[in-house]
Amino acid sequence: MTGTRGTRVLVLNSGSSSLKYQLLDMRDSSRLAAGLVERIGEQTSRLKHTPLAAGGDAREADGPIADHDAALKAVAQELARDGLGLDSPDLAAIGHRVVHGGMFFTEPTVIDDAVIAEIERLIPVAPLHNPANLTGIRTARALRPDLPQVAVFDTAFHTTMPESAARYAIDPRIADRHRIRRYGFHGTSHAYVSRATAELLGKAPEDVNVIVLHLGNGASASAVRGGRCVDTSMGLTPLEGLVMGTRSGDMDPAVIFHLARVGGMSMDEIDTLLNKRSGLFGLCGDNDMREIRRRIDEGDEAAALAFDIYVHRLKKYIGAYYAVLGTVDAVAFTAGVGENAAPVREAAVAGLEGLGLAVDTGRNAVRGDRPRIVSPDTARVAVAVVPTDEELEIATQTYALVGKNT
Repeated sequence: MTGTRGTRVLVLNSGSSSLKYQLLDMRDSSRLAAGLVERIGEQTSRLKHTPLAAGGDAREADGPIADHDAALKAVAQELARDGLGLDSPDLAAIGHRVVHGGMFFTEPTVIDDAVIAEIERLIPVAPLHNPANLTGIRTARALRPDLPQVAVFDTAFHTTMPESAARYAIDPRIADRHRIRRYGFHGTSHAYVSRATAELLGKAPEDVNVIVLHLGNGASASAVRGGRCVDTSMGLTPLEGLVMGTRSGDMDPAVIFHLARVGGMSMDEIDTLLNKRSGLFGLCGDNDMREIRRRIDEGDEAAALAFDIYVHRLKKYIGAYYAVLGTVDAVAFTAGVGENAAPVREAAVAGLEGLGLAVDTGRNAVRGDRPRIVSPDTARVAVAVVPTDEELEIATQTYALVGKNT
């Protein structure tokens, strides 16, 4: 990085009605500010901003925010109040999370009109995410057209999968025509956590095989061999794979035909069922693991069954990816559930002692915000809790790319 660029990166994660952001100083990866704008386009919009560098209290503002342009301008005003305005020469770039990059984008990419056009072409395989991501990109480019803008793709980390893992067993001509293959998601998290796990073990990423379990409301697993993804649980869309908060995960595709032909449901109704009314929520009416565990403690059978189904699927993927990798150095739990739900970690590896997996009850019960080992010292395979940091990963990739192009 030459002296012509600043050292700060603004990370934007644009949803359909939200804008999440962090401002980081890449000299030491410190966070200067963070916040969230919710319910954009409604009368009840809210902006919550936290000036982390100053150690100040969070500020909240309620009131209508018409669109993403207004949201980003409001964020810029809050940052300016802390002396961190978007017009600062210290700002090197803006990094954008983009959910779907297909096979075209295999690494972070400086955004231009051609990149935007390709992200638009991918909307049919990411109709809920890419349009929102594009809105944030266009808004930020209009606000700072002179500043490098970088797209960091959720799918990029998974583009190293071999064709045997990425291809579905359907006519390849049809698959290629409609871009049907396993893409995978949560890639920035899987990349960050797999490297952080290697560091925790005192090894280089290329010397470590890791099964990463990103367990939040959305959940995914990946098999990482020597720093490269060789398999992942999500597919063409984020619906495939593990049981999630509101998504079904793996299911016989013929269920869809059955619901349409016998149940009389429309495609939109089935889409809503599988993406928004299934998973833990569909099984027991709750998608918060803390609430599910509370209900289990009170003897709730529906909650107990939902937990068992969730863990059963998780255990299957651990076993499958153990087989894919051949040898495993660590299983790493991350994201909201993975980092905080000790019963999930314990249940997921229970009975897998023959594979070298176990948790130490005392270590597993300890909460913390640092990477840590929760398996016994004698375990063949480390079980780790590694807090994810997708914003830092996006900022790091953005800053490195801007430095290369300076």
